[in-house]
Amino acid sequence: MKAKVLLLLLLLFVSVNNLSAADVTTVDAKSSNIGENLDLEAVASVFGEAKDLEDFEKKLNDPEAKITNLDLNEDGKVDYLRVTESSKGNTKLVTIQAVIGKDQYQDVATIDVEKDSKGETQVQVVGDVYMYGPGYIIEPVYVHPPVIYLFFWTAVYRPWRSPFYWGVYPPYYRPWRPYPRGRYRTNVRVNVNVNNTYNNTTIRKSKTSIELQEKSRRNDFGKKNPDKSFNKRNKKENSKEKVTSKKDTSRKVEKDWKPTSQRGVKNSKSSAVSKKSNNSAGDMKKPTAKRDNLSTQRKKPSKNIRSSNKMGASNREAKKPTKRK
Repeated sequence: MKAKVLLLLLLLFVSVNNLSAADVTTVDAKSSNIGENLDLEAVASVFGEAKDLEDFEKKLNDPEAKITNLDLNEDGKVDYLRVTESSKGNTKLVTIQAVIGKDQYQDVATIDVEKDSKGETQVQVVGDVYMYGPGYIIEPVYVHPPVIYLFFWTAVYRPWRSPFYWGVYPPYYRPWRPYPRGRYRTNVRVNVNVNNTYNNTTIRKSKTSIELQEKSRRNDFGKKNPDKSFNKRNKKENSKEKVTSKKDTSRKVEKDWKPTSQRGVKNSKSSAVSKKSNNSAGDMKKPTAKRDNLSTQRKKPSKNIRSSNKMGASNREAKKPTKRK
């Protein structure tokens, strides 16, 4: 009896493990849409809720929120995202990098923070061209001015550079296995503040941010895997679409088939011509009928004319002189 109970418990344990393993699948860089494993609207939302860049990095790697779903190095665990910063004048460039190995980093996205001539802070979240392709930019409009703005424009401002790297992580960080993309998309939307507005644009406003990014950009994963870039992946998809579009799916054309624009054209023309001919014939017949009536009137004198002729003849006979005997 005890042996049967133990066997049942063992089977139950194995089945539960299989279900959990089936529910969690590894999402690696082989996916055709790597950028979909990091929602930039969620990134913009938590950026507006952070008090400084250290807090922002903590929110990105929160094992409860699970903002990221990236596993570029394909080790079965979500990559740690570190935050670095560089600045020039009124421009702050915040860079989000995936830690994929020893001294190996991949830029995922940047956040351009710039104070304009009116003293207002403008923010754009820019997806890295390798991950998201050119011109993938989210421009958030926060319902309230974020507290993190004060961090950038204080007199005692210090640029932030993450102290964490491969093998050295903060105590709160517990790596998790990536979820299927559909489940990740559903879960991550919970972290997006719907009171804000997230505008999509292809125009990057800050030229200074572009200059700063060119000096500090890390593309270690992209250099090793050029075929997995956004442009290469989308070229393959476009070529597939072109091939499928060349397939002949039309029906065989019948011998007496005509386009809809030409159907009934000849018939309508012939009918129009016949109508015109009939009308012209009718018009020609009408005057001949009048002439016939006139000719009949001429041929057949009226009764009055006949009676007058008879009266004239009788009068002439009366006027003739009688011969004297």
